[in-house]
Order: sequence, then C-alpha cells, then structure tokens
Amino acid sequence: MRWTVRPSSPTGAIVIPPSKSHTIRALLVATLASGDSVVRRPLLQGDGASALRAAASMGAVIDIRDGDVFVTGIGGEYNLGTDLIDMGNSGTGLNLFCSAAALGGRERRFDGDASLRARPVRPLLGALEQLGAAVTVEGAEAGHDLPFLIRGPLKGGRAAVDGISSQFVSSLLFSAPLMPHDTHITVHNLHEQPYIEMTLWWLAGQGIEVEYSKELTSYKVRGGQSYKPVDMTIPADFSSAVFAAVAAAIGGAPIELCGLDFSDTQGDKEVFRHLEAMGATVERSIDTVIVSGGRLHGTIIDLNRTPDALPALAVAAAAAEGETVFTNVAQARIKETDRIAVMAEELGKMGITVKELPDGMVVRGGKFMGARVNSHRDHRVAMALALAGMNAEGETEIDGAEVAEVTYPTFVEDFVRIGANIVVRS
Repeated sequence: MRWTVRPSSPTGAIVIPPSKSHTIRALLVATLASGDSVVRRPLLQGDGASALRAAASMGAVIDIRDGDVFVTGIGGEYNLGTDLIDMGNSGTGLNLFCSAAALGGRERRFDGDASLRARPVRPLLGALEQLGAAVTVEGAEAGHDLPFLIRGPLKGGRAAVDGISSQFVSSLLFSAPLMPHDTHITVHNLHEQPYIEMTLWWLAGQGIEVEYSKELTSYKVRGGQSYKPVDMTIPADFSSAVFAAVAAAIGGAPIELCGLDFSDTQGDKEVFRHLEAMGATVERSIDTVIVSGGRLHGTIIDLNRTPDALPALAVAAAAAEGETVFTNVAQARIKETDRIAVMAEELGKMGITVKELPDGMVVRGGKFMGARVNSHRDHRVAMALALAGMNAEGETEIDGAEVAEVTYPTFVEDFVRIGANIVVRS
C-alpha cells in the first residue's frame, strides 16, 4: 500500500488510540492469571492482535465483545495451547510472551514476519537459559535470532541481562514471580527506563513482591507468587500522540489531543517537553493537550528514555531553524528498523541534511521537498514521513505505509478528518 501526501495544515481534535504497551501487558497478566479478566478499549489491531494470538496460543480463552476483550486465564497451567506462537511484527509481544511460554515444560516455537526476524532476542534468551530454559535458535544460520524453540520450566535463580531493550528486563520481571524459586536479576546497559517503571507499576498493582535498586539495575523477585484477574481500561497512547503533536508543532495550526493522562507511566509524555524546548506551545488540561506551532529552533535532546519518538521528532527537527542533536539513543538502531539510518536516508531524499551518530543523529533544518520514500516496514517511520509530506513542496509518495496499522490503525482517518491531504493507494 502507498500513501500519497500533499501539502496541508491539519487542525482540530483527535482522540488518541489506546496504548500498545499497556495493552500487551494487560493481556499477558490476564493470560497468566487464574480467573476471568476484562481488558477494556485495548489496541485490537497490529501489535494488539499479535498479543491476542499469543494469549490464545498459551491456552487463554479469548472473547471480544464491543471492543472489549474478555480473557479466561490459564492460572498456572503452562502447557496448554499450541506449539507455534506467531508474533507477527510485535517485538514487545515477542519478548514478553516468550518468557511466559518458558514457564512450562512444553516446547514452543516463536516466529514472526521478516522485520521481527531481524530484531535481536538473544540477550533475553541467554538470561532465560540461566534460569532453566532450553533454547534452540533456528534462525542462527541466517544471522537471525528468530525463529527459535524454547522449553522450560523456568526455575528461578540468578540471571544477568543486557538492558539495551527494556523489553528484555520487563519480560523477566513478569515471569519471575511465577517461578518456584526466588529470582535475582542484574541489568547492565539499561535503556528506556520508563518502560521498566510501567512494568513495576503493573507488578505493584498485582501485589507482587519485588525489591529493586534505585537505578533499576538490580532486582530480587520472590518466587511462588501468582497473578489475579484484571479489569482495566487501557489509557491513550502517548507514543501515538507524538504524531499529532509534531504535526501541530511544524504546521502551526493548533491540534487538540484528547484522552491523554499525564499521570500515566508512559515515557513518551516527555515529548511535549521536548517540543516546548524547540518553541512549540503546549497547553495541558485534565485529559486534553492543545499543541500549536511557531518558529521552531534546534536544540539538544537526550532520547534514551523515549526512543520511539525519534522518527517524528526528526521531522520536527528538519522543520526547525539550525541543528538539532539527538543523543543517547543507540537502541533506536534495534527497533523495527535501524531508525537512525532509515530516517537519515528518507529525510535525505526529501532534501534534509542528516548526519548519523553512533547513538543518535544531527538534523539540520531545511525545506522539505516532495519525494518517493519508503517506510522500511516500520510503522513509526511511515507516520513520521507523512508529517514531512504534509509540509513538503510537491507530492510525497510513501511505500509500505500500511504498516502504520501496527500501532495506529486510524492514523489516516484521524488526520484526514482534521484536514490532512493523504490518499491511500493500493
């Protein structure tokens, strides 16, 4: 699928879609709990659909009614379900569910699409082996960590893990309470701390006993615990809200973002502070934010806590005066794509000068020129390039744009409603 994007200045109100990160965590806990859970207003497409398939593959009973998901959990019966768990494009779902699958003695095979096969999982698999899992990486000959076979049961003990992806740490933390023995986890090279904080919020809500260091690099989790059913409405997704916020910041006209809760643990709420530092105006109320643009200027932004915002903020930087330096975000290279290299390549096609850094990028503000660009099968890249196209001279064609449905299935619908000129072509 291809999007044709022409110059436009969207303005109006957008209801932000539900959080991918909370959706997957809610479905994981509901799957592992004993009893019936209700996950209200979750993300049902893309990564949410992958998590639903994983939950069913683990043996949970899933019933979707009026946009809500009713889950009957497996309650300690870890060998139910199927041998194959297909995670599609979902890295978060893959990492969180593979530890849960290893709680039982049944061998499971995890696989996904071409993009997911290119992503690293071995640091997590190595930590799971330390805790009692047996792992065979079938994709090793092709240089991939996926597909792989994993068999438990996990027992507990001591494990060290690379925190280059917070998902590795969260995965261990969700499964450790269900192991028979206590688990001590040591993390080095920690990144994306807000996502760890979100996981700890979930564990606290479940009454799970876990001790951890102030730096979030050392954990002791008591074994033999259990999860209880949940009844939760999934909050709006700050990672998706970034796109409307950046559209307003660079387009100038105000956009109202509805449904956001700034008390939530999601790290990408920091993006609004970054946009303010660049010169945008941000007006916050209880559950609504109005962003409007102005004369943006370059700055230095540490994106370690909010790496998913890199593609959209790179577009904001390209529309600003001077240079913007993004630092401390090396983990952006191991997302759905190498987002540093990909955004440098695609913005370059649109006339923007970008210099790659090992852990970031330098973007020089300039004038967008319409071009034919590619999403590289990365949902955040596709949506970021659409923002650039709205502010470009001429027409922009985005190949592979349908991948935006992974986290924001109504992106085109929402933006067209407020005046964006986006045409979907097969």
